[in-house]
Amino acid sequence: MRWFHDVVVTVLALLSLGGVAQAQGTNPAATKAHLAISLVAVTSAPAAGSSVTVALASVPAPGWHGYWQNPGDAGFPAKLDWTLPKGVTASAPAYPVPGRLIVADLMNYVFEKPYAPLVTLKIRAGLAVGTALPVRLKTNYLVCSAEVCVPESAELAIDLVVGDGAITPEARARFDAWRRAVPKPLDARGTFQATGGKIRIAVPYPAGATLGQAYFYPVTTGLIDYAAPQSVTQDRDRLVIETKASANGASTGALEGVLQIGAQQGLVVTAAPGLVAASAALSNPVSGGVLSATLIAFAGAMLGGLILNIMPCVFPILSLKALSLARGHLDERAARQEALAYAAGVIAVCVALGGIILGLRAGGTAVGWAFQLQDSRAIVVLLLLTVALALNLSGLFEFPTPAFVNRSGGASGAFATGALAAFIATPCTGPFMGAALGAALVLPWPAALAVFAGLGLGLALPFLALGFVPALRRRLPKPGLWMETFRRILAIPMWLTAIALAWVLGHEAGVNGMAIGLLVAFVLAVLLWVGGVRQAKGLAIGPVVTVLLLATVIASALLIAGRRPDSVAAVATVPGGAEPFSEARLATLHKAGRPVFVYFTADWCLTCKVNEKAAIETDATRKAFADHKVAVLIGDWTNGDPVMGRFIEAHNRAGVPLYLYYAPGSAEPRVLPQVLTSAMLAGL
Repeated sequence: MRWFHDVVVTVLALLSLGGVAQAQGTNPAATKAHLAISLVAVTSAPAAGSSVTVALASVPAPGWHGYWQNPGDAGFPAKLDWTLPKGVTASAPAYPVPGRLIVADLMNYVFEKPYAPLVTLKIRAGLAVGTALPVRLKTNYLVCSAEVCVPESAELAIDLVVGDGAITPEARARFDAWRRAVPKPLDARGTFQATGGKIRIAVPYPAGATLGQAYFYPVTTGLIDYAAPQSVTQDRDRLVIETKASANGASTGALEGVLQIGAQQGLVVTAAPGLVAASAALSNPVSGGVLSATLIAFAGAMLGGLILNIMPCVFPILSLKALSLARGHLDERAARQEALAYAAGVIAVCVALGGIILGLRAGGTAVGWAFQLQDSRAIVVLLLLTVALALNLSGLFEFPTPAFVNRSGGASGAFATGALAAFIATPCTGPFMGAALGAALVLPWPAALAVFAGLGLGLALPFLALGFVPALRRRLPKPGLWMETFRRILAIPMWLTAIALAWVLGHEAGVNGMAIGLLVAFVLAVLLWVGGVRQAKGLAIGPVVTVLLLATVIASALLIAGRRPDSVAAVATVPGGAEPFSEARLATLHKAGRPVFVYFTADWCLTCKVNEKAAIETDATRKAFADHKVAVLIGDWTNGDPVMGRFIEAHNRAGVPLYLYYAPGSAEPRVLPQVLTSAMLAGL
């Protein structure tokens, strides 16, 4: 049926074009044209060296329609033949968002109501005022009804004169209305993937932006089956369009099109070939589906938070809080109050960070868990905190009441301890955490905040158990001098954490930034030593605390100026045989049939670094990858690259680590666990 329709349209065009052209004149109204076109300029006196917009104001007769720049399965777009004075050039026409019309199973992109393609004429500079600019246009076009198509043509003219460029209010209002119907260019590029007879297009689109009547009109021909239904889903800060691919389509070049986002509203989209993950958005979810997804994510987040307690930056704080219960001889009520206050501090910080993440993502920013560690100012604050805690554990000084970690009996101190533990734990993403937080980002915001609260509950669970189960407290060692020795031993992992943060600071802010951070940490240590001496004499250290706060502010201000100097390259350092990640490189390798292992890491991610040393960068893994010709791509997310962030989010993860394996010929990657072994990678 399609071939017959195409042949009929073509034959009619060839046989009738000449005769109809003879019948058309410069006055469309006098020719009884089925599509009347007028040439209208926004001003008849454009200034020299400026641009003037000209509209092809088109009015279809009732029951007839004109065609868009890509007519769809049949028809052809208008052909424009300009005759312009010297020094004047014309742009390609900018069409408004079209409509859709299916005739005999053929999709047509048409205009059934008045419309106006806009053309920009550029006027050469230096033309004298009063210079005549005769503009002539001959256009051939096809106009159809539901039963018949008729080729028509028109010869249009408009006379401009170089002047002051004045525009009347009436003309401005008329052209403003036409411009609103023309799609706006989208700055960010999309990605498309054609495989298995389907094509999937990912378009960057802020999660909080309004969306209605979404539909993708391809300008590029031969890739999309126009008549096939389209599925458009909002997946966080991107739209994913899925439809049937054209049987003879090739996906080597870019795909251009218009994404309709509302009535007479659209975006001009350019998408490059690549790999597009399926949408994880919940399309029209029923309440039970959201509830079950929330419960599963909540459980995963709570289990992941529980595992965070063994991390070197959290374990010392938890240990001292646990021992404080044994040393403080608290009654049941006081122990429960302290446990609840600790849990409240942990959960409050986790929910607050989750709320900030959701808010930033709603504004179109690609951020995930531990996003604050992509800012060197946050790194220096953490560095100073860990140094202070390490010096406290070493016995150099005592925090003034309310205590953070070394005293019991104060709800405010317990709350602050919990908040501190949660904040310091943010560089870590353990097992179960990544999938749970990734799921949270596609849930409604109340459910998402509940998942972040589950993470905090898991982190606080051990201390809650000690506070509410007397039998567990009775199993704690009895107080004694050994506790002071144990406390100093706990300073070791805190010092190691401080060293790791200094290393991350150097990667983010350069050697100068790291030197500033270490200098401020040294000043901090001296001030705390002075404070400890005053404490030993029974004196207050309030002024010292004030100075410490000022030192933190000064360090942050210095790092603002020194962040990412020119000497610091923003390119990932990759081991031999691997390459930095890019979607284009991934698409090239995948298209060539190579198996590809992609992993996303960050300098501040402890789990990432452990996996790299224990599983990825081992001789056994290297040999297995070399034997099977597995290409390795590394995505360094230390500084929060937004393009990389969107790719991570597209695979339902809220941050790093993320490990993907693309088998040859597979449309979707295999998402590997967040804790790897060398044997697991060798068996891919």
